[in-house]
Amino acid sequence: MALPLLDYKPTTQNQRVKSFGVADLNEDTPYIYRLEDCGSASDVDTLIGAAYRQVFSEHEVLKFNRQPHIESQLKNGNLTVRDFIRGLAKSEAFYRLVVSVNDNYRLVDVCLRRFLGRSAYNQDEKIAWSIKIATVGFYGFVDALLDSEEYTNSFGDYTVPYQRKRKEGRPFNLVTPRYGEEFREKAGTVTTDWRFTLEKFYSRKYQESKLAEGDPRKFRNMAASVSNSRNYAQRVSAHDIDYLNKVPVRGRR
Repeated sequence: MALPLLDYKPTTQNQRVKSFGVADLNEDTPYIYRLEDCGSASDVDTLIGAAYRQVFSEHEVLKFNRQPHIESQLKNGNLTVRDFIRGLAKSEAFYRLVVSVNDNYRLVDVCLRRFLGRSAYNQDEKIAWSIKIATVGFYGFVDALLDSEEYTNSFGDYTVPYQRKRKEGRPFNLVTPRYGEEFREKAGTVTTDWRFTLEKFYSRKYQESKLAEGDPRKFRNMAASVSNSRNYAQRVSAHDIDYLNKVPVRGRR
């Protein structure tokens, strides 16, 4: 039996700040994409593009991330927007780009931003949802988010998720960078960035590794570690030696 979601309290400023409210009031309010507002095929395509941008956090919808099967189902009316978001979240592309390169805590925060339109309240919420991932898996975690009361009250079945809460300043709907700090080297970012490559090339350790065996330059560090202070023998004068006490006497120990 799966463990129930742990209780947590919204204790951050993100919860106390007022929501954006009605869309398009000013430049700071996000545009809300609703299926019921779509009056043509081009409007549906625009809504689909907004869904991709929200889920994949890409300013441009990349071709290899597209899911044409569920796109056609949405256009034909066989899928709701909620189920379309669910299909994108459970796609192989999302798993490869987001799930496989993040730990559970960061994955929870990323998914809350993209599916519920807000960041995690605190570490307690991250722990609670991480336990959910550990017990029911990532797909079960997606279902729990999209079927939650919060998602239903905020977006329902026909609205693309958007950023609902903010801390300060202009809203930033997309979550970047994609990889957490602890996974950058594992994902290959460190090894492929040209700055790290140049730094590695000009480092002394890298240059010494390319030297041939027996090259004196490979032993510079060892030679530098040898102390140059000398140990001289003690200079003892004959006048300083007590010869009488040095001669053994029978009966004296």
